[in-house]
Amino acid sequence: MDWDDARVFLAVYRGGTLRAAAASLQVDQATVGRRLRALEEVLDARLFLRTPRGYVPTRAGEVALSAAEAMERAADQMLRLTQGTDERVSGTVRVATSDTMARFFMMSAIQRVHEAHPDLRVVLTTSTHLSNLTRREADIAVRNVRPDNPDLISRRLARRELGVYASKRYLKQHGEPRRGTAFEGHSVIVYQRAYFGARAETLCGEPYGNARVALEVNSGLMMMEAVTRGMGVGELANYMADTTPNLVRIWPDCREFYDLWLVMHGDLHRTARVRAVADAIIAVFEQADTEQAAASKGRT
Repeated sequence: MDWDDARVFLAVYRGGTLRAAAASLQVDQATVGRRLRALEEVLDARLFLRTPRGYVPTRAGEVALSAAEAMERAADQMLRLTQGTDERVSGTVRVATSDTMARFFMMSAIQRVHEAHPDLRVVLTTSTHLSNLTRREADIAVRNVRPDNPDLISRRLARRELGVYASKRYLKQHGEPRRGTAFEGHSVIVYQRAYFGARAETLCGEPYGNARVALEVNSGLMMMEAVTRGMGVGELANYMADTTPNLVRIWPDCREFYDLWLVMHGDLHRTARVRAVADAIIAVFEQADTEQAAASKGRT
């Protein structure tokens, strides 16, 4: 099995269909099917069962998986190591983060990079999904979870605060919720349990069991939009909500904190183009903290 065959096998294994595999490899579906049949002939083994639900790996396919993944790790490591010696500030850097981080911080960092290094292309992916940096789904990630993979390096960017907010319109119509009532008589906007787990049962630690759940979202920007429109009470980061005139913070002492981390693969963090993007991200967060400290001092 060569690496090209292994890539096809892994794409089918992970995608479950020829169409999904073709999309991930950016080739046509017929090519994937032809390469898979050729691989099975070379190995003299059936790697997948074709079922109405898609391609299901056989016992031989399960055995082949570990070998194919080992080839993938070796290929990725070779790519990272060779790119790690590249001092050109050009090419492509893949960045993964959430939509709120992108809107309020990352766009400023990318703009700085573009102005300083016009030959450098940034590919930005916004999602609640944690990108796999070892598989090169991203070169840099900004996330609120510190990685435990020893191949990854991380730097704490900032500590951010969550609060409970509602629009002026909502409060005029419904009044302010009373603490200890589990938001009885009120509507709330919450995060989908599939994405945020047990946190979805409270707003900054306050249970909302007596509330009407008006909307479930999987995006910070959609949470912001719904609360701003007066659809209900929601949990928002203060860097977003405090700069929105239509929003009011309920119970200012009700808060939670979380850390933000800049994450890179250890083999890539000294690559010139990756370093340029990382430095811009760090600078934007440092500037935001400086401005926030100055604003807080001005209010005292």
